[in-house]
Amino acid sequence: MRRSASQEWADGLALVVGFGWILAVLLLDRDVGELGQAVLGVGTWAVLVGLLIRETTLVRIQVAVVIGFATLVEYTFAAGLGVYVYRLGGVFGVPSFVPPGHGIVYLMALTIGRLAFVHAHERRFVAATIVIGGAWAAWGLWVSPRPDALGAFWYGCLVLFLVFGRRRTLYVGAFVAVTYLELIGTSIGTWAWQTHDPTGLVTIGNPPSGAAGGYGWFDLAAVALAPVVIGLQHRRAARRRLRRAPALLLRYPAPAASDLGR
Repeated sequence: MRRSASQEWADGLALVVGFGWILAVLLLDRDVGELGQAVLGVGTWAVLVGLLIRETTLVRIQVAVVIGFATLVEYTFAAGLGVYVYRLGGVFGVPSFVPPGHGIVYLMALTIGRLAFVHAHERRFVAATIVIGGAWAAWGLWVSPRPDALGAFWYGCLVLFLVFGRRRTLYVGAFVAVTYLELIGTSIGTWAWQTHDPTGLVTIGNPPSGAAGGYGWFDLAAVALAPVVIGLQHRRAARRRLRRAPALLLRYPAPAASDLGR
């Protein structure tokens, strides 16, 4: 579908706002306490809501699904298993800005993926993502002083999504957005990945090279569940209309046959 120049400009502005807010939050989080972190969480929710105002119902629900799945992952692997640890735990081990932050990251990936320029050069962007991601994964496996088997596994997932996925440019966007997030967050100490997984068998980089591959699974969940949610909403609305129908008939009864004959 051809997109207008105004839509492209709006997407460009959304990317500036989204990436700018991510950077601002990560920088500010270095010097705040629990109250300040809570304020950053409220601000992140507000930014996400503002970015979603112009989006379709489908995109809004997809973002909501991603936030739900990402939050479950956060509390399982960060707060629960300690695979990565935040500087300041926030709400039970996860900062309050993290769940809405995942929504912004996914929305940034989606926005990059639908830009006309990216679509026009889809094959080149996909190839560049595979090459750059592959070089990073190879460096993590065989060159880095800190081995990164998990990153290589996630890179493999990313390649599968890029090759066989229906929305390949979204995964290009995910590689850009997640790499941006992880490199900044780990370099300034907002969070840190452990050297091994809980079994002690899988090595982990800081950050893992192919972390964007994880967002492919979030997207699969969003694509699968969003239409289901919309369908449930439509059925619920239909039931409400049916329940209101008898009341309307009582208020405005159908005319009698004798009345029609007059």
